[in-house]
This record gives sequence, structure tokens and C-alpha cells, in this order.
Amino acid sequence: MILPNIGSQIMRKINQIEKSKFITIFNNIFENSSWIAEELYYLKPFENFDDLKSKMLSVFENTNYENQLKVIKNHPDLANKTKISNLSKESLNEQKKSQLDQCTDEEYKEFHHLNDKYKEKFGFPFILAVSGKSKIEILDIFRSRYLSDLNDELNQAKKQVLKIAELRLNEIKENY
Repeated sequence: MILPNIGSQIMRKINQIEKSKFITIFNNIFENSSWIAEELYYLKPFENFDDLKSKMLSVFENTNYENQLKVIKNHPDLANKTKISNLSKESLNEQKKSQLDQCTDEEYKEFHHLNDKYKEKFGFPFILAVSGKSKIEILDIFRSRYLSDLNDELNQAKKQVLKIAELRLNEIKENY
């Protein structure tokens, strides 16, 4: 737990940090979307971490549809062992915590099949904040959401992107 005075010291540091370092720290809150971190930089100063978080999430929520879709499409396939080297550090850690790197051959095949069918149907990858979920739960959610319509799934993808971003911001707060 961060004590209030320590939190304010951290916020002072964040508010004073140079642009390139700021972008490096917040670069991958939204998967491979450094432009969001850059826009956030210009929204300083932040009163506290919740203010920073709120402003960053708002950048995504208030951008146009095309930019939101780009962010969604930047997300990797889940449990794709052939593309594991392309994962961001954050995505790799999240998938490992849910044991998506320890799937059986059958589970990998099902993830691969679902990833392909999902992208074919919706035009973007399946997105889920996997934190705290087992690979079995993730597969169940994946199967269920594949049955959704495009509008519902696009809204769900946006919600999941925001949830992932919030989890990543909370991790920065705990580790900074």
C-alpha cells in the first residue's frame, strides 16, 4: 500500500518527468498505442493517480472510432505460441499469470481455431482482461462471446481494452 505522502511524491515526479521517459512508462497501457501516452503527457499536471488514470482512459474513450479500432486491433491473439515473441511485456505477463503459456496441445488448437474464426467474423482479435481467470474460464468466455453480434462484441472489446488499461495502470501505481 502506498502512503498518502509517498503517493504525492510519486505524482510530483510523474508531473515533472520529461516527455520521452513519460511515454516510455505509459507507452503500453493501451497495447502498442504510444499516441495515447503522448496525449496524456499534455494533460499534466495530475492531481493524483486517479486523475491520471481517468484522463488516460478518457483519451481512448473520446477518440474517434478509427483510432479505437486501431487500439483494439493492436491486441494479440490469446495463447498463440507461434507469436509469443511478438507480445508486449505486459501481454506476456498477463497471459502467463493465466497459464495461457501452459496450454495442452488440444487447448492451443482450440485457441488457434477460435482466434481465427473470431477475427474472420468480427475483423479484430478477441480481447479479454485475463487477469484472475484460468485458461478454462477464458476458453468458456471466448466460446460464448463468439456467438455475439458485431455491435455487442465491439462494445465488449472497448470495455475489455479499458479494463486491461486500468489493470496496467494499477500495476504501475503499485510498482512505481
